[in-house]
Amino acid sequence: MNVSTKNLELYLKTFIQDASLNDEIPAILEKFNYLHLKKNTLFVEEGTICKYFCFIESGILQHNILVEGEERTTYLALKNSATAALKSFMHQIPSRKNMKAISDCDLFVINQKDFQYLLKNNQAFYKFYYNLIENQIYRIDDYRIDLLTLTPEERYQKLLDNEPKLLKEVPLHYLASFLGISSRHMSRIRKSIK
Repeated sequence: MNVSTKNLELYLKTFIQDASLNDEIPAILEKFNYLHLKKNTLFVEEGTICKYFCFIESGILQHNILVEGEERTTYLALKNSATAALKSFMHQIPSRKNMKAISDCDLFVINQKDFQYLLKNNQAFYKFYYNLIENQIYRIDDYRIDLLTLTPEERYQKLLDNEPKLLKEVPLHYLASFLGISSRHMSRIRKSIK
């Protein structure tokens, strides 16, 4: 299947932020391959090694863990974002989490060998990865602070203000789990906050 890498190229440029490195981008794109995942298919299973780092062309990948037999969402990766079970992928160790397609997904994936090659030999990719990780650290820090300082209603309102597409695209029980709220409480909050 011939799928355009245009969105991936734009995504790379967003994080590289250096037009002088644009001539290195085709070498990056060559290393990515297209992968389609059907809804409810695992991208990574807990206890296995994450094979790929991916860019999500379309769909949603849910990161989750099982706590006392209950699935808990730790992250939701949406269209036009990059994700992996990163520690597993980078160190080739078993993943502590699952990653599941909660809708049909079109992905561009890169294996660990090619990823490491680009990090060492492609300045644009190195800059992309550095800026991506820095951005993710800021987001994780904000998320953890919000969990400790905001009420469930305030967390929902912040999500409504900052990520309205999540509310349209992600089923309620995944959002509730991500926000650390029961599905019942989430339903009440959604009714009271429009």
